Amino acid sequence: MLGFWSLQGFPLILATVLVAAVASISAGREFFEPFNVTYDHRAIIIGTNRRMLISAGVHYPRATPEMWPGIIQKSKDGGADVIQTYVFWNGHEPLRGQYYFEGRYDLVKFVKLVGASGLYFHLRIGPYVCAEWNFGGFPVWLRDIQGIEFRTNNEPFKVEMERFVRKIVEMMKEEMLFSWQGGPIILLQIENEYGNVEGSYGKGGKAYVKWASEMALSLGAGVPWVMCRQTDAPETIIDACNGFYCDSFKPNAYKKPMIWTEDWNGWYANWGERLPHRPVEDNAFAVARFFERGGSYHNYYMFFGGTNFERTAGGPFQITSYDYDAPIDEYGLLSEPKWGHLKDLHAAIKLCEPALIAVDHEPQYFKLGLMQEAHIYSNVHVNMNERLPRNLSICSAFLANIDERKSVRVKLFDKDYTLPPWSVIILPDCKTVAFNTAQVGSQVSVKSFSSLSSTNLAAPGNIVLATKNFGLSTTWMTMDEPIGIWSNSSFIAKQVLEHLNVTKDASDYLWYITRINISCEDITYWKEMGFLPSLKIHGIRDVARIFLNGQLIGGAYGKWVELEHTLQLVEGSNELAILSEAIGLKNYGAFIEKDGAGLRGPIKLTGFKYGEIDLSNFLWTYQVGLKGEFLKIFSAHEQDKVTWMLLQPDNIKAAFTWYKAYFDAPNGNDTVSLYLGDMGKGQAWVNGHGIGRYWSLVAPKYGCPSTCNYRGAYNEHKCLTNCGKQTQTWYHIPREWLQASNNMLVIFEETGGNPFGIKLMKRTTKIICAQVSESHYPPLSSWHNPELFARNISVDEPVAPEILLHCDEGHIISAITFASFGTPHGSCQSFSEGKCHAQRSLSVVSKACLGQNRCNIAVSVTQFSPDPCIGTLKTLAVQADCSPPPSDYSMLSFGL
Repeated sequence: MLGFWSLQGFPLILATVLVAAVASISAGREFFEPFNVTYDHRAIIIGTNRRMLISAGVHYPRATPEMWPGIIQKSKDGGADVIQTYVFWNGHEPLRGQYYFEGRYDLVKFVKLVGASGLYFHLRIGPYVCAEWNFGGFPVWLRDIQGIEFRTNNEPFKVEMERFVRKIVEMMKEEMLFSWQGGPIILLQIENEYGNVEGSYGKGGKAYVKWASEMALSLGAGVPWVMCRQTDAPETIIDACNGFYCDSFKPNAYKKPMIWTEDWNGWYANWGERLPHRPVEDNAFAVARFFERGGSYHNYYMFFGGTNFERTAGGPFQITSYDYDAPIDEYGLLSEPKWGHLKDLHAAIKLCEPALIAVDHEPQYFKLGLMQEAHIYSNVHVNMNERLPRNLSICSAFLANIDERKSVRVKLFDKDYTLPPWSVIILPDCKTVAFNTAQVGSQVSVKSFSSLSSTNLAAPGNIVLATKNFGLSTTWMTMDEPIGIWSNSSFIAKQVLEHLNVTKDASDYLWYITRINISCEDITYWKEMGFLPSLKIHGIRDVARIFLNGQLIGGAYGKWVELEHTLQLVEGSNELAILSEAIGLKNYGAFIEKDGAGLRGPIKLTGFKYGEIDLSNFLWTYQVGLKGEFLKIFSAHEQDKVTWMLLQPDNIKAAFTWYKAYFDAPNGNDTVSLYLGDMGKGQAWVNGHGIGRYWSLVAPKYGCPSTCNYRGAYNEHKCLTNCGKQTQTWYHIPREWLQASNNMLVIFEETGGNPFGIKLMKRTTKIICAQVSESHYPPLSSWHNPELFARNISVDEPVAPEILLHCDEGHIISAITFASFGTPHGSCQSFSEGKCHAQRSLSVVSKACLGQNRCNIAVSVTQFSPDPCIGTLKTLAVQADCSPPPSDYSMLSFGL
């Protein structure tokens, strides 16, 4: 029970325990007995033992330090041996030579927490990371170094890259975090997916790969280095695979093991697009095939995706959520059935580990049908048409059906097995099914948003947490954002400057302002001709908004799209202000330092009597950022710098407005989310912390299937959801950013929205369901493998299948809303009884589960006797509600 509750249920207490453990270790104790890490053609070697390793991708800045212990523990509970992360250069060196390793960027603390949990660590330094992260992880100041070209045989770049990589390696050494020092770090990575763009750099790319490898090895880290998607990686560096499938990948030298650094178990989303999802059956199929065909190290990208807080989202146009359809969701909650099904897969692979590491070369291969095959790992030669030999001490088998449509019955070692379409079954003892990738027995979790406790009504003058409409009501303060110039930091240039060259990414926003003089003759001409003049910009990226004489009149967004808009000019001087907005800097591809944003000329006025006017060489005034942004009015310490006014519901400003309100933190430990679906576009802060950009763009109405067929090769366009809806409406507020009362929410709204529609709610798993038949494989816990490298693997027979149900930590099963052992129909939230139904179903399940955080029920006639329909294959289907326990457990909540 304690292992499953993990760390998120009691975030303060258990996090404190882990932090204390880290402190004691850093005072002189080691995480592990020091060990060396090497490798051969078969696997990574930890000490003297080959290992089959499961890794969980977790990016430390996409969560808070208080969330880290729970995420690490849930990864471990899910079967991970390793935690993998990138290192985010722009977060650690925001200004050249000025380093930052605190808060969400406390890399050392993160590595130590992983070590304290007993897991290994794979540190992907890069320092280019892609990762849908702003500018691919590069600091923007890097592009301003004279003569620099990124990621090629360029001296200025190599000097800066080596300096940062060396700093990270030396920091890890100083903290005693490498394996040979007793630390958890077993692997490093230099560069990232460079093979995808190497051809763009010609000979310079080849030379750069050689230099980067030699530089990395010269640092004396003492553990192996990896390059992913790098087929020409030197023989001293392991080349690895990234992709949806890597079972056919082969390293570029025999002496290197098969490593899968990124299994894309989901995908990212862009504003205005649909949400991708990858079925767990297909994900499990891909992983099982990888180990079946010789793989030895596998990492989920991502196991926990997290959140792009502040302006860290890459671009352009990547959303604030980086949930990535991961087994642990953005809020740190388990996503079921993905987490549970993959956990069982990992347990099955671990049961096979003695056989997988013992076979030195290729496994025995058997063709079982046109599209069916078996791979056998055993200590002696076997014949698929005969019984297993008596002198067999270890034997594990993987049986695969790569047919996308047909279920096939096959025979192996004189036993019959049924292979569903697009599936792998795993036999740790070459006889008994321990896992079937296409047969999901894990629960389904239905998450929802719920209202906050009515005891959290804020003081007069603050936001009131409404209990009927689950919203935030009446009292909001407001302040206008100036249009155009607001400080003496503005400057003038007689040309159209590139956005990023001016802002240095200190802000998303850059004002381009010029003046246009219009004569009486111009006005008369337009009236006579019956049309208006137009502004025409050759290209804009990412967003441009047009203001004429202080009024927002239009705009456009896209990647270097043309903008054209009519202008209602007046006689005399007219101020034309164009606000350029960057929505995340480019994070992928060659020559990203040459990419930019803003306006690309020519910029012209058309429709004049004597021809068009080219504004490109006019005098332009430039103003970086917003006044409220640079005054930091989202911080509690800066409130005296501006004057806030009470907002009246009938006087909501259309655009360029700041809003502020206060609220109390909700009771308990449940995660908290902010609904911004009634707003337009902007940014939000809670107690000075940036929760990210928001935007109410709506996804296309088409392209989302009613059901997702897991069979067949997956791609990011296959299983889309959210058609016709806003891409993102809910935004994560970490609990640790909240205080008991008087929390300040600040919103900057660009286009117009209704702050009275903003909602603050809890995010929890409300409904859980499971459906398991009598023919399901036994629970993995029934297998016995006393020691990691023991060969006497066995399973208790006969063992009935089980249903395992669990609520979020700190919640209990409060109601059983459906239970039927027999032939139930339907699926989660639509179950119904069939003709065969055991009358004791509800009482048996209720007795086992009510009031518990988790429970398990054997799926057998013995459990539900008498048999409701003799001779019929029966299934147990259960649906339950999860709720906080009736007792007041809020004493363990944040701030108490």
